[in-house]
Amino acid sequence: MKFAKRMEHFETGIFSQLSQMRKEQEAAGRHVVDLSVGSPNIPPSPHVRQALIDAAGVGENYLYALSDTKELQQAAAEWYQRRYGVEIDPDHEVVSLLGSQDGLAHISLCVADEGDIIMVPDPCYPIFGDGPLIAGAKQYFMPMRKEKDYLIDFSEIPDSIADKAKLMIVSYPNNPTTAIAPASFYEKLIAFAKKHNILVLHDNAYSELVFDGASCGSFLAYPGAKEVGVEFNSLSKTYGLAGARIGFCLGNKEVVGMLSALKSNMDYGMFLPVQKAAIAAITGDQSSVARTRQAYQDRRDALRDGLTKIGWDVPRCKSTMFVWAKIPDGFSDSLTFTKELLAKAGVLVTPGSAFGPSGEGHVRMALVQDREEILWAVQSIKDSGILSL
Repeated sequence: MKFAKRMEHFETGIFSQLSQMRKEQEAAGRHVVDLSVGSPNIPPSPHVRQALIDAAGVGENYLYALSDTKELQQAAAEWYQRRYGVEIDPDHEVVSLLGSQDGLAHISLCVADEGDIIMVPDPCYPIFGDGPLIAGAKQYFMPMRKEKDYLIDFSEIPDSIADKAKLMIVSYPNNPTTAIAPASFYEKLIAFAKKHNILVLHDNAYSELVFDGASCGSFLAYPGAKEVGVEFNSLSKTYGLAGARIGFCLGNKEVVGMLSALKSNMDYGMFLPVQKAAIAAITGDQSSVARTRQAYQDRRDALRDGLTKIGWDVPRCKSTMFVWAKIPDGFSDSLTFTKELLAKAGVLVTPGSAFGPSGEGHVRMALVQDREEILWAVQSIKDSGILSL
């Protein structure tokens, strides 16, 4: 058989590979603490689950949704007004996504032709770079360096690249580096996009998971943002709805309209009971948001403090549900260390090489296990002796 040339860019996704590694260890009788995939183990609030259950009992809700209900669009607009102070036209400036992954995989198809340039952060979440490749576009990596607080430095981007670029993907709070961007960064971002006529996609999946009393808002709250871009937001982490696949694209009405048109040819809309659950999550009692944030902060402290105490000095991440750390001395690359850590300590993490060229030499650890499991992982790493190699 002959397959499309675009498939030469793709292998089995890193998280599927890691899952297979975990299954092999478990089949051999090993206890594995999986800190690889950012899949939350904190369930949705009872009222959200009840909304889903009630809607699932209604027969007509099993028809094709085809599009977002007016109720969902209005709920999303009210959510952005209440939480971020951003005014959204529910009829033209919001469309649901089957998770942000869906939007990130497909938005490049709306804006880029084969060979066009799309700028992606480095390191970045894998789909940021894979989406452009699906569209046949060329990637231009924008370095995020520790010495610059992992903020993209627009002055480093050549005009010859910026003038040709169609899309720039940006995300703060950042996965995997956990960095937060100040207001001055967004002001520079918008000015840069206007100067070079670049569409901005800001992925805002972690604005509620910001620790130590800090807070984050929305890219769309800054003057001129809607003129140059859109924001993706997700209910996966904040509300524990990862498996339900609920996200939104909000902002520039032309981009929202184009993505809506593309989606109308690719899917039949979000399952209506899931739309009801989304509405319940963003319009109902919000007390679970603070509890979820505190749970992740407690897990961060347990992992970071525990690892530092046993000789692996990792940073105290500012946000998200991840810890981003350099691999210990004595290891040449992140994948080798990941395999050794799993084999010797029964702890599974994600190698930094999965996040782009600048990710090498690091690992990402997801705070998706209870505190007791995290403490078990720390003790197992200590007992394995891997930090003494």
